[in-house]
Amino acid sequence: MIECVPNFSEGRDPATIVAIAGVIREVAGAAVLGFESDADHHRSVITIAGQPEAVLEAAVRAVGEAAELINLRGHTGVHPRVGATDVVPFVPLEGSTLADCVSLAHRAGAEIWRRFRVPVYFYEAAAYLPERKRLERVRRAGFDGRPPDIGDDPEHVTAGATMVGARNFLIPYNINLATPDAAIAKQIAVKIRESSGGFPFVKAMGVPLASLGRAQVSMNLTNFAEIPLDDLYATVEAEAARLGTSIAESELIGLVPRAAYEKSPAFFRRIRDFNESRILENRIAQLLQSK
Repeated sequence: MIECVPNFSEGRDPATIVAIAGVIREVAGAAVLGFESDADHHRSVITIAGQPEAVLEAAVRAVGEAAELINLRGHTGVHPRVGATDVVPFVPLEGSTLADCVSLAHRAGAEIWRRFRVPVYFYEAAAYLPERKRLERVRRAGFDGRPPDIGDDPEHVTAGATMVGARNFLIPYNINLATPDAAIAKQIAVKIRESSGGFPFVKAMGVPLASLGRAQVSMNLTNFAEIPLDDLYATVEAEAARLGTSIAESELIGLVPRAAYEKSPAFFRRIRDFNESRILENRIAQLLQSK
């Protein structure tokens, strides 16, 4: 089995995400484990799992549907993005390897260009260029200034480009502060992220959430096994207090492996609406039992 977690640049129109999830569900052997949308980020994340060939086909079809339904011209949102389908990461699960996912990513990229003429940039383990291993180096104004890995044009006129990758499990995790001041969230992000000397394997940025009247510390935890998760939470809590505010809530995007939950159960129990159906293995078992 493998997982794919495509991110789409639409978080305000539920009908669009339902339509994209619908084309995924049409592919036998691929299952939608869940999806989340956020209006401030203007972004949705769909979690797919199943047989490798089926997941590949489902992901490619989803990119095509997004290209039809999402127009990036005039798009606004606090999360950086380069395409209607911004990223398409393939993740190894039981019985598969990262090398398998690299091969799938390259094949998916070729199909995305062939079918929909959306150019593709490969990142993480699937990167052709060492400079493109880190996603944030590709996702910047004008991309990274180089031609796409696949495609004749740097971007599709309305759908932009898609970044296709292969990586191990990543946990998207956010902490919302009891303040609307995004400057405070940005200060905390600088304190905790690896690139500024903070926690290893933590990427972080501070953004405003206008719909909630809060600021958010938005994080990607790229190697949960090597992150002291409880210390990370405590550091955000202490920094927030030092800057005159507090943590309002934390949230998880997508699912987490059982190993992550068992490593730091208290960390995950603090998360808004967390229950054991958010554990990847449990969710897969639930879907299998329902068939």
